[in-house]
Amino acid sequence: MTAAGFSAAAPDTALAALFVPFESSQLQLPADGRVLFLRARAGVRLREMAQPDWLCEQSFMPFADELDRNGLHVGEPAADDVFPLVLVLPPRQRDEARALFARALRHATPGGTVLASMPNAEGARSGEADLAKLAGAVQHLSKHKCRVFWSTPNAAGIDQSLLAEWLARDAPRAVVDGYVSRPGLFAWDRIDRASALLAAHLPGDLRGRVADLGAGYGYLASQVIARCPQVDAIDLYEAEARALEPARLNLARAQRECGRELAVSVQWSDVTRGLPRRYDAIVSNPPFHQGRADLPELGQAFIVSAADALQPAGRLLIVANRHLPYEAVLASRFSDVRTLVVQEGFKVIEATGVRG
Repeated sequence: MTAAGFSAAAPDTALAALFVPFESSQLQLPADGRVLFLRARAGVRLREMAQPDWLCEQSFMPFADELDRNGLHVGEPAADDVFPLVLVLPPRQRDEARALFARALRHATPGGTVLASMPNAEGARSGEADLAKLAGAVQHLSKHKCRVFWSTPNAAGIDQSLLAEWLARDAPRAVVDGYVSRPGLFAWDRIDRASALLAAHLPGDLRGRVADLGAGYGYLASQVIARCPQVDAIDLYEAEARALEPARLNLARAQRECGRELAVSVQWSDVTRGLPRRYDAIVSNPPFHQGRADLPELGQAFIVSAADALQPAGRLLIVANRHLPYEAVLASRFSDVRTLVVQEGFKVIEATGVRG
């Protein structure tokens, strides 16, 4: 665990496997030292391999911060930037991964190489097949229970029509009940049941400035706007940058539908590091896992940050899986903790009386 509450440890096996083709001399690092690393993760092997001209892109703030602390150059390539080598750690969600492969090829120089590594248990064969559909011939090897695969296509070998189609898969799209989302976000193509339960139990007398911690594509904040007419400002905090655009679109729609304008902000933020201002109320469906591993300390860190940011008379409303051990930290920071409902394996909790 880092002090921020997130485990920023790298996917060590996939990261280590990614560099095996260089160790075996099947590939060579580019002579000009220019490398783009999409969904980069910090780790010992990356620190050993990276050079000053490497550009690491990471949209999840805790992981981006870890790369920065490791002395790596973190940012986004310009639309027309190209690199002789593009490294990729593809996500598990297939549409998101396909869009990432398309972006990798878009940023590869003619004759450049796109190299990816995926754990076998997370769709590696499908990932390799998808890159082959897009780029043509693909080579591969297996190491550390991962599949490493790469392609060095010429322009004629790339399916440009498919590339355009797959790039479009990352665009925000309408998913359910008019909400806009994009592949790879939490509960991206549905309304999360826990968030819906909290929305159904939002007190109608919430007022003033409200924050939504871990806001995702903005469902819960949109419900605050719809259900709580005395709220006049709402700030969304989300660690995944890819969620910010859908959240802005959903909040704009929520304001149009309720016929009133609020002061709204959507911020890329790791809320476990604290919030920049005070709030009359905070709502949250805190994350409690990273990858497949349960991480209840993460939700507990959200609670601590919320308590630190609430006005003395402020209210915290959270929803969580019933088994998660949040009651002790809530009792340590609030004088009044009430369970509003337990339903379908979830619990909605209201906490008031912030302790100093």
